[in-house]
Amino acid sequence: MAFELEFEKPLLDLERQITHLKRLAVDQRLDVDAEIEPLAQRLTELRRDIYRELTPMQRVQVARHPRRPFAWDYLHAAFTDFLELKGDRLFRDDPAIVGGWARLDGRPVVVITQQKGRDTKENLFRNFGMPHPEGYRKALRLMHMAERFGAPVVTLIDTPGAYPGLGAEERGQAEAIARNLEEMARLRTPIVAAVIGEGGSGGALALGLADRVLIFENAIYSVISPEGCAAILWKDATQKERAAQALRLTADDLHALGIVDTIIEEPAGGAHASPKRAAASLRSALIAAVNEVVDLPLDTLRAQRTEKFLRMGQFAEG
Repeated sequence: MAFELEFEKPLLDLERQITHLKRLAVDQRLDVDAEIEPLAQRLTELRRDIYRELTPMQRVQVARHPRRPFAWDYLHAAFTDFLELKGDRLFRDDPAIVGGWARLDGRPVVVITQQKGRDTKENLFRNFGMPHPEGYRKALRLMHMAERFGAPVVTLIDTPGAYPGLGAEERGQAEAIARNLEEMARLRTPIVAAVIGEGGSGGALALGLADRVLIFENAIYSVISPEGCAAILWKDATQKERAAQALRLTADDLHALGIVDTIIEEPAGGAHASPKRAAASLRSALIAAVNEVVDLPLDTLRAQRTEKFLRMGQFAEG
């Protein structure tokens, strides 16, 4: 059975009607084009209208959609010649973070991503996209490799957050995230980050301190989930709609606040409606972002990166 979001049900009903008519045409050799055409037009218009007016919590649902393309999908659709490199050289390999060498429009880059699973077995293997400290240390090892070879770093962010389990904390989860932030701030090579789904808390930020930060229009980037925020502030997780509104976690809000630099347009109906078109949009946006920073002098690049993040949170009283 197809996964259904509540607000997508009118779209799925129309899709079922169109599918039924097409089957009828094949089974009974009927010409139903005249019946399908207005339904298809209505589907296109309805999909556009629904996705234009999504609430913040509905965008959270789209960002978490199980059919939404994950990092592994983009690695093979937006990049070429991907060669995975594993291990942090300290403890073990963390499957929640996937990284290695690839080419972006022919340019060698080091790409580092956070990977969720499609089913229960893969989610257990990938730890639901929640990295352990060894995952962040693997990411940092790859960033330093990129620095040695003068290659840009590209990160794809999609995680509910860093894994908060006892073992992860014992192995230095907070230190690993803090070390990544420190090292990324002074890394002597360009960094471009893209939020492709969920960008949750420090677990996302550990790959997000970049010269250019991109985000899909239905992705989210936040210090905490709406459910977690509602539970803390109002002791009531059902207040998640209120929390999502207050967190300002949508692409439009983040762009207005200067947290992200570019919003990547998604196909009508979200990235899960047309993964190929979403990958093409991501590829174009990444190429443009890398081209903006790749020829900057390294001292200028690092100074601009520092200033970019120091500006966040500043305000003036009227």
